Amino acid sequence: MATNRTDTPLIETPRGLAGVVVAETEIGDVRGREGFYHYRQYPAVDLARTRGFEDVWHLLVHGALPDARRGAAFAAETAALRRLPAEVRAALPAIAEAGRLAGPLAGLRTALSLLGAARGFRPVYDIDPDQRRADAVAACAAVPTLLTALYRLGRGLDPVEPREDLSYAANYLYMLTGSEPDPRRVRAVEQYLISTIDHGFNASTFTARVIASTGADVTACLTGAVGALSGPLHGGAPSRALDTLDAIGTPDRIDAWIRARVLAGDRIMGFGHAVYRTEDPRSRMLREIALGFGGPRVDFAVEVERRVEALLAELKPGRELHTNVEFYAGVVMELCGLPREMFTPTFAAARVVGWSANILEQAADPKIIRPVARYVGPKPQVPVASGR
Repeated sequence: MATNRTDTPLIETPRGLAGVVVAETEIGDVRGREGFYHYRQYPAVDLARTRGFEDVWHLLVHGALPDARRGAAFAAETAALRRLPAEVRAALPAIAEAGRLAGPLAGLRTALSLLGAARGFRPVYDIDPDQRRADAVAACAAVPTLLTALYRLGRGLDPVEPREDLSYAANYLYMLTGSEPDPRRVRAVEQYLISTIDHGFNASTFTARVIASTGADVTACLTGAVGALSGPLHGGAPSRALDTLDAIGTPDRIDAWIRARVLAGDRIMGFGHAVYRTEDPRSRMLREIALGFGGPRVDFAVEVERRVEALLAELKPGRELHTNVEFYAGVVMELCGLPREMFTPTFAAARVVGWSANILEQAADPKIIRPVARYVGPKPQVPVASGR
């Protein structure tokens, strides 16, 4: 086995750390071959079908599902934290203007950093577990307010102040549109949010944990996670899946369009997953929600799914390529009136809770995450020529 210059054994790992166990967690797991994932001891999709967002948030942060009394208290606690500090509110127009082309997710990085400073968040290394949890909950509660305000300001609209009498999902839709949300749409969005709170050690979650291992404050960890999520290979696919439906246009064009893209080596957005080797359970649930709404758009999406899976089986035999969460997430969010530029930010409004749970778990471990890289450049110790 090779060693580095400090005589530490080097462990060879696959590209992307695929299959490498880097930590132990009590938050949840993804079983790709089974098509199953869970939050703590509960199947995640069952939670999405039966509980509210705040209950699942409580489960991840506090370790248990609340009873009715504790659930109501936690919902009230988080609702009271939705309003932003005055310093943050005053800066949002400039942040929105600077990021007009990049969108709310880019602005969220700046706004989160400012939020942490305004609230006086300290490094997790220097505070006790109760204060860490308080900081994490406060940051999560503010994210929907930040995202919706940045979206509206970017379109010349005034932000809508949060309401404490609405649930997390209902308040999000209210702040986005300025209108009283339809209960059916609220529940559909809530189920989507619950289903995407956490999903193993994906790139953004791992990024949050790496930063947490340095002892940085909660918003520093979340800002790094948002940066990772912004990449199109991670969180940027829901709107692109709808773009695929638009590009195909009509059922008679499905086969020719898909076949041409697959043969050209292009990726079909909304299909395939890094972990699942069977149907993504989130996609299954979101398909059911979409079918509950019905309509031509849903019928077309179902037909595209059917034909794409058949063509992928023909053109890429032996590979299990099914719809992932992004395909029907885009359809459901469109049915619920969300603009496409808010699809990935909405994903972030859910995943921030999973990130925070992972940050809290990692903060309890005093060991910094510090891997090594194998140097493959020119032989070192070449004399440096004088620049004179």
